[in-house]
Parts: sequence; C-alpha cells; structure tokens
Amino acid sequence: MPHVDRRTMSLLSLSAILSPGRAFASDLFPSRPIHVIVGFTPGAAADISGRVFAERAGPLLGQQIVVENKPGAGSSIAAAYVARAAKDGYTLFLATVSIITNQLINPNKNIDVMKDFASVALLDAGPLILVVNPTSEVHSVAELIALAKSNPGKVLDAEIIGSLGHFSAELFAQRAGITLTHVPYPGSPQATMDVIAGRAMMTFSPSSTVVGQVAAGKLRALATAANKRANVLPDVPTMAEAGMSDFDTSIWFGLFAPADTPRPVIDKIADAAHKAMSAPKALDTLRKQGYEPLNGGPDEFGAFIRSETARWSEVARKAGLLKN
Repeated sequence: MPHVDRRTMSLLSLSAILSPGRAFASDLFPSRPIHVIVGFTPGAAADISGRVFAERAGPLLGQQIVVENKPGAGSSIAAAYVARAAKDGYTLFLATVSIITNQLINPNKNIDVMKDFASVALLDAGPLILVVNPTSEVHSVAELIALAKSNPGKVLDAEIIGSLGHFSAELFAQRAGITLTHVPYPGSPQATMDVIAGRAMMTFSPSSTVVGQVAAGKLRALATAANKRANVLPDVPTMAEAGMSDFDTSIWFGLFAPADTPRPVIDKIADAAHKAMSAPKALDTLRKQGYEPLNGGPDEFGAFIRSETARWSEVARKAGLLKN
C-alpha cells in the first residue's frame, strides 16, 4: 500500500467535507446573494412572481435575492444564461411554460429543458384572460369566433411568439375552427397596449397585466382561460361557460437551477420558496394579481414539466409548428 502523508490526508478529508452534495456544503449555502433571472420585461407576470419570491425568500435564506431581467426569444436568452451558470444554486431561472413552448417551435435550440436544468420549485399560477379592443363589436367568445370565420386570417392576435398566450391562441383557433394572424411582441404589456390602441384585435394575457385595464374600460375581457373564474375578474366567464369546454391554459411560474446543482442546495431553496409564497404578505400581493401559490417541490415540478411538454407538443404538432 503506498504511503500517504499527513498533509495529503488532510487535503483529502477537506475535499470530502466540501464536495458538492455534502450536507456541510448545503449548510454553508447561501453565503452571498442569489440571482433570479427572468426572461421577460419588468412588470410582466413572470417579473412580478420573481420579485414576490425574492422579497419573501431572501430573509428566510439570510441573503439578498436579486431579480435580473434578460428578455427575449420567449425567455430562451435568460434560460441559456442560467444553463451555463455555475452549478451552485446562486443563479436561478424563473421559468414559465414559455420555456417549453418556445423550444418546441424553435429550430435553433441552444438549450434542452430536460437535460440542462434541475427543477427546484413551483411558485404560483394564475389564469390567462382573453381580451379584445373595447371599441370592437365583439362582446363574447362566440362573436369573436364568428368574426374570425367571416374574415379568415384577418383577426390580429397580439402575442409573445412561443409563449403560453401564443399557444393558447393556437389551441383556441384549433378548437374553434378559425384562422388567426399572430403578431409578435417582446412582452405581454406591449401586446396589450396594442390591443388597447386598436392595432390588434385580441390577446391572451396574464390577469396581472390586464386586470387594471379591464377595470378602466380600456380592454374588454371575454373569458378566463381556466377551470374557474378569476377572483380579480369574478364577472368574466370561463372559456367553458363561454361555450368551449376543457380549455385551461393557466400560466405557472417556477424555479430552475443549472443541471447537477447539489440536491441539498435545491431542497433548501425549495423549502424557502414554499414558505415565502405562502406568507400572508405574499398571498396578498399574489391574489391582487389573480395568482395563487403552488406547493410543488423538485420532484413534483419535474413531473409537471414532463406532462406540460407532452400537452403542448400536441398543440404545436396540430398547428404545424413543431420543430423537433
């Protein structure tokens, strides 16, 4: 047996203690600020959820959580940035279903959601709202469908291409037997502003983006794209109530870390996320936007991602958008 001197033994012992995944390493985490990367513009739905998490989870973890916006390409720019970050839990991606749907239609993928990320936690979810310009003659989902059928391809739909709103519009068109023309936007606030201005007819937008505009009469809400009415828009029917059954396209928000981030670190963030999003002040902020907290840890979130990928792959296939 080769001789191992005392210094080598000390280094080996220290390496074992500090190696990724060891309990001691997770006890030290976090020792500096954590950065949450959001793939959409400030004020967008994902940005709101990210900042609620940052504000409430920071004190629980004993470190500041900094939200950074890196919009573009349906959040793929932000996702690629996080996928290539250090696997230490200090750089997280605020994920929405857009990271799945965008990759389905993007022929030049630079990330693989299933391989490049570790699921951390589901944070919250809320409904999309189908809204139209209030000066139009459209007052219901049935009237919108009738207009689109009489003017194939002339109804302009303002969406972030590759987003849940875009896929919701595709699903709506498939189910209604109509053709829409999708107009691309960098974020839901910009899309809704063009619907308000009359440059587009409709959009599927997060409740947080449109609730104030609906209340002010600047947008007309036709339906809530969820299984139940939105608490912030209780008079707006669901899609099922408007005549289109089984149409639930709620938007969700969750946290990803780079793949191979140590599980003890992931579990620590997930625990803080659950406590943070269910805190009374967080609940108050979320519910004013039409959102509810979700309690899904790493394993539950991972299974959910797989089911969402299968669901939206079928929509993309039927729309002729699938690129893989």
